Amino acid sequence: METVWNKIKMIFTDKDLRSRILFVLGALILFRLLAIIPIPGIDALKLKAFLNNNQFLGVLNIFTGGGLSHLSIIMLGVGPYITGSIIMQLLTIMSPKLKAMYQDDGEIGRKKFTQLSRIITVPLAIIQGLGLIILLKKQGIIVDLSIFSMIANISVVVAGSMLLMWIGELISEFGIGNGVSLIIFAGIVAGLPTEISQFLFTFDMANMPVYILFLAISLLIVAGVVVVTEAERPIPVTYAKQVRGDRIAGGTQTYLPLRVNQAGVIPIIFALSVLLFPQLIGNFFATSTNHILAAISQGMLWFVANLWLYSVVYFIFVFLFTYFYTAVTFDPEQLATNLQKNGAFIPGIRPGPATQQYIEKILNRITTAGAVFLGLIAVLPLIVRAITGIATFAIGGTALLIVVAVVLDLIKKVEAQLSMREY
Repeated sequence: METVWNKIKMIFTDKDLRSRILFVLGALILFRLLAIIPIPGIDALKLKAFLNNNQFLGVLNIFTGGGLSHLSIIMLGVGPYITGSIIMQLLTIMSPKLKAMYQDDGEIGRKKFTQLSRIITVPLAIIQGLGLIILLKKQGIIVDLSIFSMIANISVVVAGSMLLMWIGELISEFGIGNGVSLIIFAGIVAGLPTEISQFLFTFDMANMPVYILFLAISLLIVAGVVVVTEAERPIPVTYAKQVRGDRIAGGTQTYLPLRVNQAGVIPIIFALSVLLFPQLIGNFFATSTNHILAAISQGMLWFVANLWLYSVVYFIFVFLFTYFYTAVTFDPEQLATNLQKNGAFIPGIRPGPATQQYIEKILNRITTAGAVFLGLIAVLPLIVRAITGIATFAIGGTALLIVVAVVLDLIKKVEAQLSMREY
């Protein structure tokens, strides 16, 4: 306890670290202020009723940081930017040039890659904004939708999404932690008072066993995320002795830590982003008079309503995205090459291709374990919902997973900053 208190004191006594934390808090306060500024022409009562009965918009509200619940100027949130990042990551598989830009060109290459993601975000925001506004117009939530109002509203929500993306990048650069993740985290936490008040208002002693089950699952998710996030597979590494003049360098032994969950919470966010499209399409064409579009809409909505099928597809997407993101961000070939250049080797393994194959073998094993864990944690709330019939926990489970992962990442980065100050 004393160690924790000393770290808290160091955070507030260190000028640079304190400035970073205050910058993050200021940016998140600005984000919450933007989230309560509505776009013009909204029927607030119809909006509240529609959101209460729509699971799709409840999940989408997580990515908007609560902006969708007020139809604010940032109602799209960081969703378009996340989708643009997914598209760019997928393109690295098909384009060796993009892969080299992302992995081999250093900081300059990553900046170019990020800039392309920003450019893609604009048309994606226009498409998503247009789809949502037309959907809400059909529900009678936006009452005045002339051509001028449509253009004005789309321009506002696209600008709001780009502004939020910029705020997220400023947090990453001048604050602590990943800006986009912190924005999603802040939106989830901001909704807790409302969720707690609704729970207290609808509390029923007859449902106490269900409440206890939900609490147990929540604790299980928290414990599981902490354990798997912190879990590592150490690979022993030995540096060969080198004679430089009258000095002997090297000969030391260390280890290479491979995280069980290299991708963090990114696969969950990616999978949810992809699975939002069938729900958006289904809701968009639900009132269409065209038989083909109506049939497509019914098929999409049937898929979303079938929780068991939806859970299976969700699990598969999380599993695949975990492998995909790990493959994009972690390159065993480059790691083996760097070890060989630095005169390091894994005991019992020849340098070069043999080292690469050995690292790939271990990485595949631990990634499989991490992918299965993430998939199970992601679909567990949906399975509970299918059994109990209570829908809100399906959102809460995903939100809880994101919150725990973001908090762990933030704690690690704060401790890293404190360690640098100590040295």
